[in-house]
Amino acid sequence: MPSSIAFKLRNLRTAGTLTAAILSACGCFFGQPPADAAGASQWSGEIPLQIVNHHWLDVTIYVIHDGQRTRLGVAGGSAHTRMMLPHRLLGVGRELQLYGDPIGSTERAITEVVVVQPGQFVEWLLESGLARSTVAVY
Repeated sequence: MPSSIAFKLRNLRTAGTLTAAILSACGCFFGQPPADAAGASQWSGEIPLQIVNHHWLDVTIYVIHDGQRTRLGVAGGSAHTRMMLPHRLLGVGRELQLYGDPIGSTERAITEVVVVQPGQFVEWLLESGLARSTVAVY
């Protein structure tokens, strides 16, 4: 009889150890988000936006994200302007477009869709002919 109790205790200890190992392995896979998702959820900073305006008019700057347009501010004519894009203005997949509306003109400037990752910044070069304007992400 004592040997059967020892056998059961040994099996119970083995089963407990095996259960603990399985649960800890599941915790590694399911308990923590992937490394890139964890970094994205922790990053809540702002994105620097440098606007070099070679146009002679002041330009109202908007961000197009998730199908809506949000006003950022005004870039002075023939001037360099630095703005900060709040993280919330990034669309799904960190995509956005910039839209420039010169004050007193019917001309417009709009960028292609750009993707901005944490730690990057955006530079928008507004030319005197707004159709020739360029955007870059560094």
